[in-house]
Amino acid sequence: MTYVAAVIGGYLAGSIPTGYWVVRLLRGIDIRRVGSHSIGATNVWRAMGWKFGVPTIVVDVAKGLVPALVASLLVNDVAGVLAGFAAMIGHARPVFLKFERGGKAVATTGGVMIGLAPLVALGALIVWVATFVGGRYVSVASIAAALSLPVFAIALDESWPIRLVTLAAAAAIVVLHRENIKRLFAHREPRVELAGMFRR
Repeated sequence: MTYVAAVIGGYLAGSIPTGYWVVRLLRGIDIRRVGSHSIGATNVWRAMGWKFGVPTIVVDVAKGLVPALVASLLVNDVAGVLAGFAAMIGHARPVFLKFERGGKAVATTGGVMIGLAPLVALGALIVWVATFVGGRYVSVASIAAALSLPVFAIALDESWPIRLVTLAAAAAIVVLHRENIKRLFAHREPRVELAGMFRR
């Protein structure tokens, strides 16, 4: 496997528009016309319920994990990082949706980190859960977890390619959440009610 193949494979895997396809297939609804208009798991869960949100999260994680892990095992960390970052880009701008806006790549980034640096992924997950439970903002939890990635990568003495991809992922996730950040400052960002998460 070459680096070019790793990038192409990662991008195509990341481009799978899970939320869009699941909702379209089962409900005949274009999720891009609902809620925040994102195809990501958060919007799918809020708009359609956990039965749609959970499968979306699982597949979105897998489409980052599989290409990153396979490339790193078959070639090296650099190939794994290239495949993983390409998957993140694919999720944000999927070729299967004609490069229109996709999701914010949080779950896919999580999958990439599980494949490349499981302890870094575990640390970021703990940050996500703690931040979410404390504030009930998915966006804030996602940003906090993303910003923690390079901190854990450095603290755990990960290789330089993994450190670089955590920095790039953190920056990308913050940029992709810029509308959420604006709503937070305007006090218009919706909270998640924990009691109602699994009602539908």
